[in-house]
Amino acid sequence: MRVLAATPVSHAAGILAYPTFLRGGEFHLLPSFSPEAFYEYVARERIGLTFLVPTMIYRLLDQPPPKGLDLSCLKTVLYGAAPMSVERMVEALKQFGPIFMQLFGQTEAPTCISYLARRQHDPAHPDRLASAGQPHAAVDVALLDDLGNRVADGSLGEICVRGPFVMQGYWRRDEETREAFKFGWLHTGDIGRFDEEGCLHIVDRKKDMIISGGFNVYPREVEDALATAAGVRACAVVGEKDPKWGEAVVAVVVPATTPPPEAERLISHVRELKGAIMAPKKIVFTDTLPLTPIGKIDKKALRAMLSGEGRVNG
Repeated sequence: MRVLAATPVSHAAGILAYPTFLRGGEFHLLPSFSPEAFYEYVARERIGLTFLVPTMIYRLLDQPPPKGLDLSCLKTVLYGAAPMSVERMVEALKQFGPIFMQLFGQTEAPTCISYLARRQHDPAHPDRLASAGQPHAAVDVALLDDLGNRVADGSLGEICVRGPFVMQGYWRRDEETREAFKFGWLHTGDIGRFDEEGCLHIVDRKKDMIISGGFNVYPREVEDALATAAGVRACAVVGEKDPKWGEAVVAVVVPATTPPPEAERLISHVRELKGAIMAPKKIVFTDTLPLTPIGKIDKKALRAMLSGEGRVNG
């Protein structure tokens, strides 16, 4: 068993080290990520399993492996840490085969909240691909409202979890620990819903919700709609203070074409799919999206850029 950590071991990839060693396997570290380095290392060292975040998978799709390079050794790609575009996952399944498995968790409940198995990655079921899979048997997962009550079937609620792998608390931060375990559950800060198959859909981070004209707008719903538009390579949606709307929905888009797609066409595309409330009030084009050290889109940095404290190209 040969496992490659392509993300920092202080993040989810580090959890793979212990079971790898228990099985007498090898745990490899990639000092930095690039498609070329990843392909070459996997082929040379015959890596069988790795962990990637969605932005890394997107880069691999945009830069396919050289012809003739043997990557047949790679049997499992675990991914997580951020939402994955359904369209790009379908593309990944076509390019690399049925080797993907999704894990959902957080530092306080590491990778143990839910999972989407390889056999569940079926392009014929895009709604399932949009989910984080089904809860692990070892934990109890519930969607709660602000009063600690379970929400009705199909309704939105905060994803809360309890079980043996959940943290005991924050070190010397008693008040934050009490807040995190309100009503006896660990509150993840994510808003979600369960579908008819029992799969958990993560709608968005609770703190990232945009209130525009009195309506709740979850950025991920807008991002998922934009991702289906021609000419969009990547995108992120945030709220921007607005005297009319309170917060305006702003989409930052990395175009896949030159020249970029027309902003009004992208706005109309979202309006047709999700309605006027979800449609961005503004489209900003950029060369790249700011990322955290582990490859998540950095919404805080993005807001700073839009407010003039940072820089967005375009």
